Amino acid sequence: MLYFTQRLVFIVVVCLLGTSTLFAQITPAPDRSEGDGPYERLILRGGILIDGTGSPPVGPVDIVVENDRITQIQSAGYPSSTGNLYNENRAEPGDREIDLAGMYVLPGFVDMHGHIGGTWQGTPAEYVFKLWMAHGITSVRDPGSGNGIDWTLEHREKSESNSITAPRIFAYIRFGTGTENRPTTPDEAREWVRFVAERGADGIKFGGAAPEILKAALDEAQKQGLGTAMHHAQTYVSRANVLHSATWGLTTMEHWYGLPEALFTDRTVQDFPLDYNYNNEQHRFGEAGRLWKQAAPPFSDHWNAVMDSLIELDFTIVPTMTIYEASRDLMRSMRAEWHEEYTLPSLWEFYKPSRRAHGSYWFHWTTEDEVEWKNNYTIWMTFLNEYKNRGGRVATGSDSGFIYKLYGFDYIRELELFREAGFHPLEVIWAATLKGAEALGADNDVGSIQVGKKADFVVLDQNPLQNLKALYGTGAIKLNDESGEVERVGGIKYTIKDGIIYDAKQLLEDVRQIVRSAKEEAGMPADEPLKDPSK
Repeated sequence: MLYFTQRLVFIVVVCLLGTSTLFAQITPAPDRSEGDGPYERLILRGGILIDGTGSPPVGPVDIVVENDRITQIQSAGYPSSTGNLYNENRAEPGDREIDLAGMYVLPGFVDMHGHIGGTWQGTPAEYVFKLWMAHGITSVRDPGSGNGIDWTLEHREKSESNSITAPRIFAYIRFGTGTENRPTTPDEAREWVRFVAERGADGIKFGGAAPEILKAALDEAQKQGLGTAMHHAQTYVSRANVLHSATWGLTTMEHWYGLPEALFTDRTVQDFPLDYNYNNEQHRFGEAGRLWKQAAPPFSDHWNAVMDSLIELDFTIVPTMTIYEASRDLMRSMRAEWHEEYTLPSLWEFYKPSRRAHGSYWFHWTTEDEVEWKNNYTIWMTFLNEYKNRGGRVATGSDSGFIYKLYGFDYIRELELFREAGFHPLEVIWAATLKGAEALGADNDVGSIQVGKKADFVVLDQNPLQNLKALYGTGAIKLNDESGEVERVGGIKYTIKDGIIYDAKQLLEDVRQIVRSAKEEAGMPADEPLKDPSK
């Protein structure tokens, strides 16, 4: 009952105050009780290093961490068919050592599109943060800071000091937040940008604005040293597509809205049905799945010209392919194996078809809709892979908490979709680490395993290049030929942030307990699977 009360309050608030009050604050994260360290001298011994730069694996290596910084990466010998052959060039002892023989060490992942949640979804901050950390995500860009500027900045500082268990947070503020009305003139736009810069924001998230207002805001953001991201909403994109906004100073685009429109050659607006209504979300998402086929075809002159222009502008694409996956395969997303144990009942309720909840657009989703979206993905992925091949930056983000997508788990699914798009597994890891850090201007500290950088690591006992599924908290299914039993292998063993070592599997167990408690409170057996939304 509490969930439905919260949902009604949310609807009333949005109606009264508008979309700038999109999220209400969620339960704050508790003080940290997990994690060991940082140590004066931590040694990660004998692991196989995937450093996040596109370089192939190297191992065994010893990695030395002093407090929260990497101070040494030392080749420790050679692999053999019977185990590592160590040499005399081992790192000197430390006050904490972990034997990683046969394990893989990657940089901490960067989620470039991570909403922390909302009260109507019933997701306390601890739940969201632990799902992220359990999947190796040590840095998150919150695009919109929907829990409020103060709330997000407070949690950013707590994460920075490691007084809570959470990824480091890059706070991007939704354009117009914190003021009674959105800016309506260029001067008001500049004033608002200066306002959030003074508050300590890392960047701004735009959904759209009149061209003269958007230009002024982007120009001022550059002057204030703020990053910028934009979801080019269909209500504004006819006046400012991706190429326009990138030329005016936008640094990253979210999803893909605005990109097909920049590729139009025989039209200026999407071929909307004449009964289309943007507030009808099945119209919105159904027609979005028919958009890429209206753009210039792959490798045509106009396609090439737009791509080359964006690359010249050092523009970053954050596609969040995972968030739309239910559009091309609703059953897969709706019945993902982790929902039963890790998805809160209130969040599951939020996903169900609803005329009012954003992203719950399954009013009558059809095979025809899914086929259109599958074709949409084919063209979209072709653009992303070629953009990467020509030197453009593509980074990973998940946008979880909507459309049957769960924090952490569906970030790993995004990596699989990058692989489907044609990225080599090393390029996938590169996109998940250093590319995101570069887009955030944080690559001097995070994004790759290099001397002088923060001690952020992902450790697992399977080779993620051979099977990205090994990164899921539920691991990967594998037949044990010796025992004849089907096993679960993989899952991240350690997530290390700022030199603090977290047991990733224990973080998942904490989440499982949060979900079990929520089910008990709702009078639902702990082992009961989540029900068909029609029941």
